[in-house]
Amino acid sequence: MATFQVISIVLAALVMGVLWGPWVALTRSIATFESEAFLAIVKQLSRNLAPVMTILMPAALLSMVPVLVLAASGRPATFYLTVAAFACFVVALVVTMTTEIPIVKQIESWTIMTLPHNWEHLRDKWVRFHVLRVVSAIAGLTLLAIGAVSF
Repeated sequence: MATFQVISIVLAALVMGVLWGPWVALTRSIATFESEAFLAIVKQLSRNLAPVMTILMPAALLSMVPVLVLAASGRPATFYLTVAAFACFVVALVVTMTTEIPIVKQIESWTIMTLPHNWEHLRDKWVRFHVLRVVSAIAGLTLLAIGAVSF
């Protein structure tokens, strides 16, 4: 059980870190970027992170399954905390798939010449939902860690 918990915590920490990093580095000041810089940053982040997160997010979720199976028969606190952590990461995944990726796909198709008049609105919507992903991932990782030390 401990090995599976370590694996799930490490993978969840990597997911949380990928979400937290851009928030700390960029999202808090993204509204100050000129449109050219904004487009370049979003396109580069997408190229760098999409292939990683396509594997990392499902791996993190799947890594929690053995913990759930093993905890179900004797470690109720660990089981319920891991269920809650799993739910938090599912929230992050759903937000990613239903809101964040569609917005990024739109942005990737833009150029300076084709920038829509409401581009700031879409940017701000992306930021709001990104904060939800960050909070969900932090909560999920926290719950996993507490579940690992619960008896």
